[in-house]
Amino acid sequence: MKAVILAGGFGTRISEESHLRPKPMVEIGGRPILWHIMKLFGAYGITDFVICCGYKGYCIKEYFSHYGLYHSDVTFDFRKEGRVEIHHSQTEPWRITLADTGYATMTGGRIRKVAPYLEGERFFLTYGDGVADVNLEQLLAYHQEKGKKATMTVVQPEGRFGVTELENGCVKRFREKAKEDGGWINGGFFVLEPDIFPYLDGADTVWEQEPLERLAQEGELAAYAHHGFWQCMDTVRDRQKLEELWKVGAPWKVWSE
Repeated sequence: MKAVILAGGFGTRISEESHLRPKPMVEIGGRPILWHIMKLFGAYGITDFVICCGYKGYCIKEYFSHYGLYHSDVTFDFRKEGRVEIHHSQTEPWRITLADTGYATMTGGRIRKVAPYLEGERFFLTYGDGVADVNLEQLLAYHQEKGKKATMTVVQPEGRFGVTELENGCVKRFREKAKEDGGWINGGFFVLEPDIFPYLDGADTVWEQEPLERLAQEGELAAYAHHGFWQCMDTVRDRQKLEELWKVGAPWKVWSE
């Protein structure tokens, strides 16, 4: 199976970083968050990627065009017409298709544009700005069990604000807002059948709106509940949190070096 990664948005809520590079290229632990997402898929044997580029997509193309040099010992022999010899490459066995899906194309439109690269097969889909320790084998097995056109991972994020408990007009105590206090939201890891493409009308189609709503109404959208770690990177605060977690042992790091 292939994994499609949406990496073309503007990242306006983290503009302090995204005015220089697309949000998927913002670094956590010295590596783009896109790399972390791909490492998760690689841990489950998913090594064929289709990345939907848009805003500053050239940054992603430049990164991977030099990726082999970044992670290898290299000899540049200018006595022999600039011959390049790579030693001890530490690159992953990835196959990466970087597709220019348009500067302002919406998420559904981006998915539609990469259909030719998917060859009519079932595929994974995720966003280029969130990490999790989702068990992709279990997600796929759940999708196969349900037999629907689409399966969406759902999560219960931790509340950003604490809760104040009151009693008789006074503050009784403070506590952190538990996950169970909130509802389930789109966790961003999907398994999709090629049957979803008729739901994508054009470049302005927003995947999270009409397509998912129609699939839900038709009973074709399964929900896989993920109870483990999940964190999106919408703001600078989110990036700082992920950076701190990386330093102490990132809970989304399910791969071995």
